[in-house]
Amino acid sequence: MTKRTPNILVCDCPCFFLCKYIIKGIFSTLSLSASKLLDLDITSKSDPMAVVYIKKRDGSLEEIGRTEVILNNLNPAWIGKISIAYHFEIVQTLVFSIYDIDTKYHNVPVKALKLQDQEFLGEASCVLSEIFTKRDKTLTKKLHNKNRKNAGMLTVHAEETVASRNAAEIVFRCTSLDNKDWLSKSDPFLRISRKVEAGDAVPICKTEVVNNNLNPVWRPVYLTTQQFGSKDNPLIIECFDFNSNGNHTLIGKLQTSVSTLENLYREKTGISFVMPHRGREKVLKGQLFVDAYREKQLYSFLDYISSGFELNFMVAVDFTASNGNPRNSESLHFIDPSRLNAYQQAIMEVGEVIQFYDSDRCFSAWGFGGRTMEGNISHCFNLNASPYNSEVEGIEGIMAAYNSALQTVALSGPTLFGKVIHKAAEIAGQSLEHSKSKYYVLLIITDGVLTDPQETIDALVKASDLPLSILIVGVGAADFTQMEILDADKGHRLESSSGRIATRDIVQFVPMRDIQAGQKPMVEALLEELPGQFLTYMRSRDIKPQNLNTETTLPPPSTHSAPFNLVL
Repeated sequence: MTKRTPNILVCDCPCFFLCKYIIKGIFSTLSLSASKLLDLDITSKSDPMAVVYIKKRDGSLEEIGRTEVILNNLNPAWIGKISIAYHFEIVQTLVFSIYDIDTKYHNVPVKALKLQDQEFLGEASCVLSEIFTKRDKTLTKKLHNKNRKNAGMLTVHAEETVASRNAAEIVFRCTSLDNKDWLSKSDPFLRISRKVEAGDAVPICKTEVVNNNLNPVWRPVYLTTQQFGSKDNPLIIECFDFNSNGNHTLIGKLQTSVSTLENLYREKTGISFVMPHRGREKVLKGQLFVDAYREKQLYSFLDYISSGFELNFMVAVDFTASNGNPRNSESLHFIDPSRLNAYQQAIMEVGEVIQFYDSDRCFSAWGFGGRTMEGNISHCFNLNASPYNSEVEGIEGIMAAYNSALQTVALSGPTLFGKVIHKAAEIAGQSLEHSKSKYYVLLIITDGVLTDPQETIDALVKASDLPLSILIVGVGAADFTQMEILDADKGHRLESSSGRIATRDIVQFVPMRDIQAGQKPMVEALLEELPGQFLTYMRSRDIKPQNLNTETTLPPPSTHSAPFNLVL
């Protein structure tokens, strides 16, 4: 039997599949309106139509939708919506082009219109996250036309397309489970699946693993109405004994429904597991109980962001000697005017995404492992050389401070993360005294092997209670095995030297050399877990969005199905 490590989680969030839905499945619709458009018609006003594009990685534009044509109107409010999937980890640049549709094409479906035959009125662009970070999710931009001075204004309003935010929060408990281990007790977890019409079961949720326990109590799980549909729809709950090799052993299973689970809670009764045996179902001694049941609203990442919550960006750069002399072209710190080095690339790519979620765009920037102008080796010094303030303005400010520090700080060592993590945690902790709407993101860029692994783990375990996530980018050819240990993706929760277990996983590590051409870009791999870590923190502390209008928006019908798509 494969031995297990204490405090293993099947996933960081007790509702892994739910988080995937909330984070990966965020679809939105854009509503467009304009004012003071150019009037290019002689006997009437312009007949405007909007075309929306998204900028691809290679810089080219891909059309994602068109509105209907509105006749004789310089202040149109288009009815047709533009659908787009929101991705936190990508800078999604949108381009909006407005055209005056010639009268002879009014009987042509908008999808078939050739834009080169229409008169161009103006163009505007923005990043999708810019819209969602506005409290009313509405952004107004000036339209540009190189041939005209004033081309009007465009207003874009975004809505998240969510069928419902309603969810059932459930605390499960089991008693008298069968023991599947030889030298210890089972390490049970639950998997909940929805039964579909064909009779198959589709997994929708998992609990964490409770180590070495035949009478486990799990942390709350959340089942949304999108997942289970009706309260009477059948659910399959399976209890497994966790094995680190992935071959989990079935302890028992049962069929139930959300309605039945609610009744189990009210009546304080249990339901027995069964085990398939020779074509029949053997009733087991082990039972499932519901210790808590309540219905609540489950908010998405965008619910928080659009209500004023912010991500505050911080950076820590490795100044150890293993990077090589910055004046040598082989150095990881070598500044080449024609291209970014690995450190600059990481700062730019991550910063370009997160900057839109920080209203003042003032970022703390530190270095570690370098000998400062005072002659001391420091493991947390301000990149801007200020003795008092670590903040710089914008991504450009970080880049300038980094370049300047390379001229004044001598590379030294060893590689210690503890102090910069403690500093970031201190800032995150102090923010709670004034507001719960700030969440901090520390980017650590390093080329080396940790000299203080236990001190780093202790700092991370302590920081796991705070509104903080830590992104680590490994550059160069070093052995980054230790970094993989810090990232709890494989289920091993960090444990401090005092025996304390991390409250949650707050680290994401990506070695830059492993991001090959054609695969997922470094910034996407690094940031894809951040919204989930944010949600886990907010939900565990029952922190709700501020002054949120929770009206939901259903996906709109196609705006291209009508034959002419004209609005008078």
